[in-house]
Amino acid sequence: MSDFIEESKYVELIYKVVDQKTGNVFSNIEYPVGYVHGANDVLGKEVLAELEGREQGDIIEINIDVEKLYGPRDESLVFIDKIENVPQEYRKMGTKVVMENKDGQPKDFLVTKVDDKTVTIDGNNPLCGRDVKFVLEITLVRDATIEEMEAGGTTDSEPSLEEILQQN
Repeated sequence: MSDFIEESKYVELIYKVVDQKTGNVFSNIEYPVGYVHGANDVLGKEVLAELEGREQGDIIEINIDVEKLYGPRDESLVFIDKIENVPQEYRKMGTKVVMENKDGQPKDFLVTKVDDKTVTIDGNNPLCGRDVKFVLEITLVRDATIEEMEAGGTTDSEPSLEEILQQN
């Protein structure tokens, strides 16, 4: 007898985040993450609604509204500087750069382009301005334990759609 995803079920899934236009995979997590359905909404209400009633082995694709999560792309958060003005440790694609605004609040930027003359850093989430889908494979559905119910997932950690998409 199959267990279907409903409130109080422990669910494990693997996932990937895919660019809908190019098919490029931004993130591919093959180690199952677990949560308790209905105990919290860390995956987002739209994702949880899509998972409701599904069972182990199901693979579903969910379009993600990145603009709703992160807002529209802001070109004022993109900076290009001469390579000689940029410290050596920030001249590699994907390097995280933490900057502060005029109020001293930190903001993460990523090095998105390096060529012979310039370095580009971008404070937008890497998924901003893209159409992405979340491909989820349900690897386990079972009754949650009391400890898992209290924690909202595994007692080790719980997935967060925000954290998943920020890994990109």
